[in-house]
Amino acid sequence: MARSLWKGAISFGLVHIPVEMYPAVGSKSLDLSMLDRRDFAPIGFKRYNKETGKEVSWDDIVKGYEYESGEYVVLSDEDLRRANPEATQTIDILAFVDAEDVPLLYYDHPYYLAPGKGGDKVYALLRETLKEVGKIGIANVVIRVKQHLAALVCIGDTIVLNTLRYPDEIRDTDELKIPSPKAKAAVISAKELKMAMALVEGMSEDWKPNQYHDTYREDVLALVKKKIKAKQTKTITMPDPDEKPAKTTNVIDLVSLLQASLGKKPGKAAARDDDDDDEPPPPKRARKPLDDDDEDDAPPPRRKTAAGSREHVAASADKPKRAAAKPAAKKAAPAKKAVAAKKTGTTAAPARRRKAA
Repeated sequence: MARSLWKGAISFGLVHIPVEMYPAVGSKSLDLSMLDRRDFAPIGFKRYNKETGKEVSWDDIVKGYEYESGEYVVLSDEDLRRANPEATQTIDILAFVDAEDVPLLYYDHPYYLAPGKGGDKVYALLRETLKEVGKIGIANVVIRVKQHLAALVCIGDTIVLNTLRYPDEIRDTDELKIPSPKAKAAVISAKELKMAMALVEGMSEDWKPNQYHDTYREDVLALVKKKIKAKQTKTITMPDPDEKPAKTTNVIDLVSLLQASLGKKPGKAAARDDDDDDEPPPPKRARKPLDDDDEDDAPPPRRKTAAGSREHVAASADKPKRAAAKPAAKKAAPAKKAVAAKKTGTTAAPARRRKAA
C-alpha cells in the first residue's frame, strides 16, 4: 500500500475520529518521453534561476506568493499550517445529505480513509451510521495548500473521501447548443423511443468492472513491441497524404440506425418489438458435416499420373498438325486428276465446251 499522504481526524459534533488518507486511484496512462527528433535523445527540463540562469536544487526551493509584480511573500510549510491549524488537520463534516442529491458532475478525486491509532471503534460507528441512514457526509478538508469540499461515502467496509468541485468551478451550459425537448429538430416519435428502449434493455447487464480495461493502451504497447521486433525503433511514421476523412451527412435516418443496432445486438427486448415490421433474416443453417459412411462412399479425387500427362500433351500436339494437313490435301486433289487423265489419254475439257457438246 502507498504511504499515507495526509494524517488528521474526521470531526462532527463532539466526535473525533483519527484517520489517515491514502490515494484511491492510480493512473495507468501511457508514459511517453519527449525526444529530440534529430538524434532521438531525451529532452530534460531544468529548474533554474531566472536572474542568473543557474540550475537550482530542490533543497533551495521555497514557495512564495506574488503580491506585486516581482515582489513575493515567502510562505514555508509551517506558515501554511499555522494559518489555520484546525483546517489543515481535520475533515470537518458540515452536513449529511442524500447521495442522489449530489450530481456526478461535482465528484472529482477519491481517497481512502483508514482509521488511525485508537480510532477503530469510532470509525466503524460512522461507517455503520452512514449505511443505515443512507446518506453521505459533506465536509471541508485542506489537502496541501487547497481547501476542498468533500463527500464521505461508504463503499463496502471503507469510508471514501471524494473531493467535490465547487459550483463556480463548473462551467455553465448556456453557450452550448443543447436541443430543447420541445424543439422541432429534437421531436422523438413513439416508435423511435420504443426501439431505443428495446436496444437499451437488450444491452443491459450487471455491473462487472473487471471486464473493462484500457484497450487503446494495450494496442499502443502491442505496436511498440511490433516496432521493436521489426527494428523500427527510430522510424517516424507519417500520415498518409492520400487518406481522406470520412464524409458526414446532417441527415440521419434514426429508425434505420436503431433497426440495424437491434439486429446487431438483439437482446431480450428486441423480440418483443411488435411495431417493428422489418424482422431480421433467419440465421443461415450450417451445412451438415458428412458422416463417416458418406465419406467412404464418396469417389476419391482423380490423380494425375505422369503417363496421363504425356498422353494429354501428345494429343494436344497432334491437333494442330492434323488441322494444317487438310488444306494441303485439297491442293493435291487437282494434281491427282491430271495424272489420271494422262494415263487414260484424255484431258478435262473446259466447262463451256462440255456444255456446248
